[in-house]
Amino acid sequence: MKCLVTGGAGFIGSNLALELEKQGHEVIVVDNLSTGTKDNLKGFKGKILESDISKPFKMDKKLDIIFHEAAITDPRFKDDNEMIRANLEGFKNIINLAKSNKAKLIYASTANLYGNGPIPMKEGQEKEIISAYGKSKLEMDKITETLKDKMHIVGLRYFNVFGPKEINKGKAASMVYHLSKQIKTGKNPRIFKHGEQKRDHIYVKDTVKATIKAINAKSGVYNIGTGIATSFNDLIKILNEALGTNSKPEYFDMPYDPKTYQTNTQADTTLAEKELKWKAEYSVKDGIKDYMKWLEENER
Repeated sequence: MKCLVTGGAGFIGSNLALELEKQGHEVIVVDNLSTGTKDNLKGFKGKILESDISKPFKMDKKLDIIFHEAAITDPRFKDDNEMIRANLEGFKNIINLAKSNKAKLIYASTANLYGNGPIPMKEGQEKEIISAYGKSKLEMDKITETLKDKMHIVGLRYFNVFGPKEINKGKAASMVYHLSKQIKTGKNPRIFKHGEQKRDHIYVKDTVKATIKAINAKSGVYNIGTGIATSFNDLIKILNEALGTNSKPEYFDMPYDPKTYQTNTQADTTLAEKELKWKAEYSVKDGIKDYMKWLEENER
């Protein structure tokens, strides 16, 4: 099949593009290269287009599937209005492209839009918007509700994804990456007091599998997580085990307004298991072990 991956030089997008190509699909990547990098696409044989899809965007090539991963994803991005504009306009442009090609559309949503709501987080529960990022994704999901009976459109609410090729996300990279880097450089891993905040950490390889599974799923919006929450304290223990270290956490005061910070995330994955026929294969421990090996071999 002919596939387009927007944001294909970014973290999840590059992993997805390479896996699709490995499976024999013809893949085109489009990315404005603001946070993505062509280094993430080493070995990729398809076409790479440098373009901002939040502006009028056209393609001559016939497409079967569009995977829309492009977005401003940093919840701490300074210009809320620009984040919302870019994410929504990009989504609308991609919807139009999908319609004109009669292509299936699969896009990245986020668990951020659940805020500090009850856990495990279910797709239909009341949303608690704590950032412009979450607001932009919720608006995208609302558009999907109006289109799901008219086209193949699937939104995936990714939880806390970690894994290879995330380094260029900078501060927005996962806690797994940042804490491992601190430990490997001999520093005490720094976490907010008192390290009991929890996250549903999902390995990028599982995220990619779920995204590809969405090709054959019923239109709608689904949680993509492990269904298990791990505290930052336990995350440090798992990292120490994987790295053969014994680093102790250094606690510091929360620098953010508690109203804008997610204390806990944990996915209810019932719908994804039923409709995508997907379930995470990597435990946090196994994902971290695989990731630390990748970093050792690829990060110099």
